[in-house]
Amino acid sequence: MNYLKKLVTGIFCLIFSAASAQDHPGIMMTKKNVAELRKGIATYPLLKKSYEEVKRNADYALSQPILVPVPKDAGGGFTHEQHKKNYSNILNCGVAYQISGEQKYADYVKTILLSYAAQYEKWPVHPKAKPGHQAGKMFWQSLNDFVWQVYTIQGYDMAFDGIAPADRKQIETHLFLPILKYFTVDCATTFNLIHNHGTWDIAAVGMTGYVLNKPEYVNMAIKGSKLDGKTGYLAQVDQLFSPDGYYTEGPYYQRYALLPFVIFAKAINNYQPALKIFQYRNQLLSKAINTSLQLTYTDGTFFPINDAIKDKTYQSAELVYGVDIAYADIKAQPQLLDIAQRQGEVIVSDAGLKIAADLAAGKMKSFNYQPQWIGDGASGTEGGLGILRYGDNQDQQCLLFKAASQGMGHGHFDRLNILYYDNNTEIFPDYGAARFLNIESKKGGDYLPENKTWAKQTVAHNTLVVDQTSNFKANAELAQEQHPEQLFFKNTKDIQAASATENHAYPGVKMTRTSALVNIEGLDKPLLIDLFQVNAAQNHQYDLPFWYKGQLVASSFKINAVKNNLQALGTNYGYQHLWLNAEENVAASGGYVTLLNNKRFYTTHFTTDADIKVKLVSLGANDPELNLVESKAFILSQPQAQNQLFFTITEVHGRTNPVNETVVGAANQVSGLKIISADEQQVAVSFKVKDKTYQYTINYKDKNKSVQLN
Repeated sequence: MNYLKKLVTGIFCLIFSAASAQDHPGIMMTKKNVAELRKGIATYPLLKKSYEEVKRNADYALSQPILVPVPKDAGGGFTHEQHKKNYSNILNCGVAYQISGEQKYADYVKTILLSYAAQYEKWPVHPKAKPGHQAGKMFWQSLNDFVWQVYTIQGYDMAFDGIAPADRKQIETHLFLPILKYFTVDCATTFNLIHNHGTWDIAAVGMTGYVLNKPEYVNMAIKGSKLDGKTGYLAQVDQLFSPDGYYTEGPYYQRYALLPFVIFAKAINNYQPALKIFQYRNQLLSKAINTSLQLTYTDGTFFPINDAIKDKTYQSAELVYGVDIAYADIKAQPQLLDIAQRQGEVIVSDAGLKIAADLAAGKMKSFNYQPQWIGDGASGTEGGLGILRYGDNQDQQCLLFKAASQGMGHGHFDRLNILYYDNNTEIFPDYGAARFLNIESKKGGDYLPENKTWAKQTVAHNTLVVDQTSNFKANAELAQEQHPEQLFFKNTKDIQAASATENHAYPGVKMTRTSALVNIEGLDKPLLIDLFQVNAAQNHQYDLPFWYKGQLVASSFKINAVKNNLQALGTNYGYQHLWLNAEENVAASGGYVTLLNNKRFYTTHFTTDADIKVKLVSLGANDPELNLVESKAFILSQPQAQNQLFFTITEVHGRTNPVNETVVGAANQVSGLKIISADEQQVAVSFKVKDKTYQYTINYKDKNKSVQLN
């Protein structure tokens, strides 16, 4: 890798320093392919549909007065949203100019950019800048300025030939060059930061450098401001992605960061194809796009771990760019056409043309969601994510097993967390981020205080909490230094399993979790079998929450819920936000809880090696501004023990039909959970399905025997 990096950066200096004036456009759309693109729009339905939407938006922009307001509002406010609209309008009009050839679209781009050029140098840093965030000039944080430029420079590139040289000089001298200075000098810390903000900054600078033929800025973007390769684009690719293509901040930010990575790579490839940038790190960007798609459930939503906004899907613009470029410029994988068809659009570009043509030619294959282990860290050895899947894309069971590293500043304190899906819905969900994105009335659309006091805390997740304290006492710097250790990953016809251990989250406490989807003869769906083992030299309180969707409809124990005067469960680390609705003593022999969710029943059976309490909780305590989203959980709680094993089985059974008012299969079929033995070498448990007894064994030391069912 180091050799290739030196080779790429060396060739880069030789080639681009000698570059002459280039053709426009030259990024997503290239001048040599415009004629074919026009033909494609007339020929291929998806490309035609995509262009018609672009042109409709461009025409609407032309019908409205041009507004370039002095920046003053935070996220979601008028000026914030107007500047976002402006970069979309610039891009749409650039595309419309190239395809239609009508001068009015280039004139729009010229006029609005001249308005920005007349004002930009007079604007101070944004008045709504927040402590801890690098301020922008157009937006409250510089990240949004970088995004603005990534989109705007594409529009300018496409309208370039339709703008008079004198006007181009005005725009470049008083807008783009000052922007380059601001991004590289005033925002130097961000420019050299190994982080998604740094990636957007680098892409904006590099793409602008190409379009303006400013090689010094392109070189800085590739190799960092000191040109030593310790920062910059290649360093970002090396340090932020694992060899499997996993982005360390998690799927939500992987989606967001992919666009600047792939579109800048596209620019490099177009301007300097000899660099073979898409081959870098064994086609890492292609892997990153495929991994991003694998990190979704079958409805297209990303697994919402870390600071994720829930309901974000691969239909987002970042993945439309990513899929188009991956297919057209890296490797034409037919299953990517399935995703493109589901996205319902392509980028009106060279890449979009190839996608649309091959879809029309019938080359598509169904996208194949695969059970897999995805390593984390630059070398792939810093833990990772286990994805277990059973069933087709219409009705799939899926378990995400999170044993990854902290994920930098956007990470949550949720070592060995699980998320569980079935029947196109969340069963055991993740809260994601506490944020109302771009809703100005909610802290300007930024992360809410509850993101720190609740969403990041361990108890907000489906994993073990020790002494009502979060992993690493919620210290992100300490957490970033350590990672879980993968024990094994198994993928066979009847058993899929992921296992990992975490030895650093709590001093003197070793946590080991093994989660599996196990096929049992006679059952319609695999069982989710989960064993969470904890060992310590001293007594501790152990809480294992299961956050659930749906309604609790049955339990093996009588529930005596608090009727009034609810009390918070604790005072810190997220417990201050939990209402204790009920607390029941349950013997070590165990019990069960049954949920009804999306017309199916889900019964979680549990047993332990000592008596426990089951706490039923709901979210909402100490929430004066009602920022928290309604959530419910049952917590398996051991008040005092050194060693503890939580053995649970979740079975899917039955269905309801509210229209016909019928219920089928409401009775569960699993029973008799027992712990046979448990130590740090091996765990053996048993359970019954109907009248048959099964023994389930986990061997931590022998990967060949990792999980066995007899």
